[in-house]
Amino acid sequence: MKKAAIGIDIGGTNTVLGVVDMNGNIIARNSMPTNTTEDYHPFMETLTRVIKETVAMAGDKTEITGMGVGAPNGNYYNGTIEFAPNLKFKGIVPVVDYLKSKFSYNVIVLTNDANAAAIGEMIYGGAKGMKDFIMITLGTGVGSGIVVNGEMVYGHDGFAGEIGHTIFDPNGRDCGCGRKGCLETYTSAPGIKRTVFELLSSMNEPSEMRDMSFNEISALMIDELARKGDKIALEAFDYTGEVLGLKLADAVAHTSPEAIFLFGGLAQADDLIFEPTKYYMEEYMLNIYKNKVKLLPSQLPPGDAAILGSSALVWKELKA
Repeated sequence: MKKAAIGIDIGGTNTVLGVVDMNGNIIARNSMPTNTTEDYHPFMETLTRVIKETVAMAGDKTEITGMGVGAPNGNYYNGTIEFAPNLKFKGIVPVVDYLKSKFSYNVIVLTNDANAAAIGEMIYGGAKGMKDFIMITLGTGVGSGIVVNGEMVYGHDGFAGEIGHTIFDPNGRDCGCGRKGCLETYTSAPGIKRTVFELLSSMNEPSEMRDMSFNEISALMIDELARKGDKIALEAFDYTGEVLGLKLADAVAHTSPEAIFLFGGLAQADDLIFEPTKYYMEEYMLNIYKNKVKLLPSQLPPGDAAILGSSALVWKELKA
């Protein structure tokens, strides 16, 4: 029998899941829409059915050791999703309690999606063997997972590690969290678009983006134009790297990590984002940390990272 874990990632639009062996091979995979109603019960009922289908797809020679769930605002201690801004479910969703009422696995564990990505990096990716590192996810938002001495930092309430909601500028851009100037508003995919629009008004350089509306521009387009030498796009990446580098220099002062991993759509811009981020991180770093912290791309395959990360929660729990 091959030991495997179920990994489930609950996203704003879709929920993806898979059965994953200890080497990170996905034996079976599935997906379903994340429910758009405020009541979580229909979603959890459908998820239960889809989990059973996926386990059946994995076959009789697979022994399921547990189930890991990654979700926005996932609270590891309580096994709940709590007031997630990008999910329609209102209030607190008791995910782990619900799944325990339907399945008899010894390990059923939940955490937020960025923490799941960090544990995935530690079990399957570039952080294998590392005890101290930080994972930064650059997507629609900015998430982070902090590992210290081989353990995920959860804090006293389960919500530690929100680097994306540390403030870069107290009088800055409006954030979805209700405050102003959070890192997320500058270094997410929507954040770099906002930067482009500010630069279009302050710079005279020609750009293909000058005649486009906000909704026509995407982070991918900014990436493509930067590679062609578009000065607005290049300046947008430099500014994004400066803001991110500054906040990462602050993060280093808290935990002195061996490495910081960047993951997500914006991280796939390669040197366009890594070079300025590394430069400014070193520029703003306290001297005792300079040239000690590696800035690395995630080694999790982008399409499978969510499933791998959430399944890795099970292996981490079994090792504990």
